[in-house]
Parts: sequence; C-alpha cells; structure tokens
Amino acid sequence: YHVATGGRRAGIESLSIYPSSIGNRVSLNSEHKRRHKLKFLGRKMDRLGMLARHIKDPVRTGSRLRSTNAGADLPLKGKTMFITGASRGIGLAIALRAARDGANVAIAAKTVQEHPKLPGTIYSAAKEVEEAGGKSLALHCDVRFEDVVAECVEKTVERFGGIDILINNASAINLSSTERLDMKRYDLMHSINTRGTFLCSKLCAPYLRKSANPHILNLSPPLNMEEKWFSPHVGYTMAKYGMSMCVLGMAGEFKDEGIAVNALWPRTTIATAAVQNLLGGDSMVRMSRTPEIVADAAYAILNRSSRSCTGNFFIDEEVLREEGVTDFSQYKVRFRMLCNVDPGGT
Repeated sequence: YHVATGGRRAGIESLSIYPSSIGNRVSLNSEHKRRHKLKFLGRKMDRLGMLARHIKDPVRTGSRLRSTNAGADLPLKGKTMFITGASRGIGLAIALRAARDGANVAIAAKTVQEHPKLPGTIYSAAKEVEEAGGKSLALHCDVRFEDVVAECVEKTVERFGGIDILINNASAINLSSTERLDMKRYDLMHSINTRGTFLCSKLCAPYLRKSANPHILNLSPPLNMEEKWFSPHVGYTMAKYGMSMCVLGMAGEFKDEGIAVNALWPRTTIATAAVQNLLGGDSMVRMSRTPEIVADAAYAILNRSSRSCTGNFFIDEEVLREEGVTDFSQYKVRFRMLCNVDPGGT
C-alpha cells in the first residue's frame, strides 16, 4: 500500500485501498516516526497558509510530459475518446490532457447537478475540455444499463464519426469487510466496476476496430493473487480485479485486430474527492499525488502502438520514468497551494 513520501514508498498495513504488485516493507517503529514527521510538517505548513484545510478538487496544472510520438506535436488531435466517470478526479484529468492535443472527448458520467461533496458535473467537465482546446460531448450515462451506454456510444459516433479510445474509469468503492458489506453495495460495485467495464468495451469494440491506433485503458490494479490484497475488503478487490481480468482476457481476444487493452494504476493515493471523503480526509490528501500523474501516464500509453503495447498492467510512475520523467515533485499535493476550495470532497 503506497503513499507519497517525498518520492519514496512506504508500506502501510492499516490502509488498504491501492493494491499493487510492488511494495517495500518498513518496521512499525519507522512507520510511526514517518507518520509523526508528516503530521508535524502538515501542521507547520498549515500555519504558513500553504495548504487548505479542506479540498474540493485538486488544483489542475498543465502537463510537463512531452509527446511520445516523434514528429507529432499533437498526436491525439482529432482522435475521439469515450471516457466513463469523467466529471471529476482522474477521469477529468485524463480528458483534459487529451483535450490539450485537440482531441474529441465524450464525457460519460452520471452527475448532472453539483453535489456538495462531489464537485463537477458532465457539463462543467465538458466546458473545461473546450477551454483546454478539445471538443466535448456531455453524456448522462450510467454504465450499469446497457441501453443507456449503447445510446451514449451511438451519440458519440454520430457527433465525432467514430471512437479511437475507450477509458474505463467509472468505479465504485466500499472497503467494508465481508460481514459489514450489504449486498446492495456489493452489487453496485460489481455492476459499475466489472460489468460496466465489460459492457463499455463490448459496445465500443466495433468502432475501435476502425481506428488506426485503438486503445482500451482500464483504471484497475495489477492482478496479484496474494491474500493481503483481498482479506481487508474482499468485495471491493473482487470488483476491481474484475476490471483487470477484462484486460487479461480482452488483450488476447483483440490482439489480432490491433486493439490494445491495458490497465493503469497509481503507485500512490491520488488526491480525489473519494480520498478526501472516504479514505482519510485532509491528512491523506496531503500525502497524495494529483490526478495529473495518472493523466500523463495514460497519455503516454495511448500514444504507443496498439499492436505492440497491449496486455500490460502499468503503474503510473513507472510509465513516466520510461518516458524520461525524473522529477515527480510537480505532482505532490502537500507542497502546492490549493486555491478556491470549500469544505467537502473519482
């Protein structure tokens, strides 16, 4: 389990939200000292006015990652991206990164009215995409329903002429233990995470086949079958691993057709409304990285050849290191000014 600690990794047994196949162990004593140091630093920075006490949505800044496509300044220009759960957080960050190239972005999400703890709607996201240089389409979409997704896919094709990229980002989270997790919430996670991913992939596949460099990218973890990733929250891990199993199977299924299917997962916690509201509040947000690190990693993956880059379970930091990024301080929340924030809260 990883949190941002000045560019290093630290294993935290009490926090189980980002399963990864990579991890370092530290003693409980050293972990206690590290936490105490971070707590002291956070208080000191608060007194200096360098951090907001509540975060509504992380500050978004322009990416420093250059195009990975030699000779092409705007490799995603004119490409069409269908992205689920893109009204805020990581999904919106990926949408905005593509928009800066001049991409067409279909924002497929449920939020149509502002929520006090969940900032952003499909309309505000669409506006940001336009302001960033892309073309947008706001789609009220609940990935649990086949007819709704089918209609949204058709509207995207009618508007932009096809689909080149599918980002399966929509996800539900509940970290309850087996006995505490009621079946309604269990069903919700599996309907959105696993079934929603399968459904969107199924309905977009006919159009992806027509693209020159088609990609499906799922925001899901590496498939590590160790007990420690399951025992704290079996229901949630099953739902997220279902998304990863789609990668494993579909990468093989669509390989001969040139459709890339990959997974991307953050090394650290990411400063989103979910982390703020459900997974640790201000202290966890301060130790997190911004959604832009995932967006930049996604951008790099989506510009790779779909015929040679498929079936991978990527970690954001590793992708960026491969692209030549060595300074990750730009993605740290706790060392950045957070502006225009209100109490409240991918």
